[in-house]
Amino acid sequence: MRISVLFILFFISFAGLTQSSKPDNKHCILYLQKRDVPLEKPQAGDWLYHHAEKGQTFEQYVQSKPVKASALRNTIYILPIGNFTKAEWRVVQFTADYLQLFFDRTVKVLPKTEATMVLPAQRRNPNTDEEQWLTTPILDYLEKKIPTDGVVMMAMTASDLYPSPDYNFVFGIARTQQRVGISSLHRYSDSELDSTHYQKCLERLIKTSSHEITHMLSVKHCIAAVCLMNGSNSLSESDRRPNRLCSSCLHKLQWNLQFNIPERLEKLAAYFKRHKLQIDLSFEEADIRAIKE
Repeated sequence: MRISVLFILFFISFAGLTQSSKPDNKHCILYLQKRDVPLEKPQAGDWLYHHAEKGQTFEQYVQSKPVKASALRNTIYILPIGNFTKAEWRVVQFTADYLQLFFDRTVKVLPKTEATMVLPAQRRNPNTDEEQWLTTPILDYLEKKIPTDGVVMMAMTASDLYPSPDYNFVFGIARTQQRVGISSLHRYSDSELDSTHYQKCLERLIKTSSHEITHMLSVKHCIAAVCLMNGSNSLSESDRRPNRLCSSCLHKLQWNLQFNIPERLEKLAAYFKRHKLQIDLSFEEADIRAIKE
């Protein structure tokens, strides 16, 4: 009997040690905070050089009554608009796979639709004199079409976009309270896409789409650290930002969606490895090491 009791006590102690060796979400945030990199002073042309933003603490986020997923409204919808090459369509599907891991939510890609909501006069930006689609009618359309179980709805297109005549173009844009947004892959490839040359386009599209959907969940631009949620004025500025949420923005998203941080990091790392996104993978692996040490 004594041996059995000792064995049980040993087993409980061992199990407790094993369990305690796995950091919970709260401790993960603390560990990952050490990896945050402060933003440098903005230079001319940078987003923060031209936009005075106050930022958003975790406490401010919670008190803002943010858009949240619920049992009845828990799906992310992707609506492809316009024409896509075979390679572009694969990037859209790969992006949907990524968003499912990033937000830990079911992602459904709807059938493609034509951009009939964009009138001929809205298909040319007078600033560039090139065919671009005005985002306003697309966002209006999405507001009317978001399914009842949709927490957010993101349109994706291979066409160039502009939000108003005083803008040259936009990579993506969202209406946060209405839970709709749009992302374009038009400017995201340095050469013609094919089955083996798609990584740069994918790397950029997953950053834009996850950035915009995070906005739809009421997370504002980040000024606390180098982060996926930093604002961006150009493709070069966007490329300089890592595909990584700082600890503060991760804390907001985890509080909202209640995902398990270690499991999410492992799944994202596997995704980056599968698609050979080496820079993104290096950041993810460093975060994984940080919560294990």
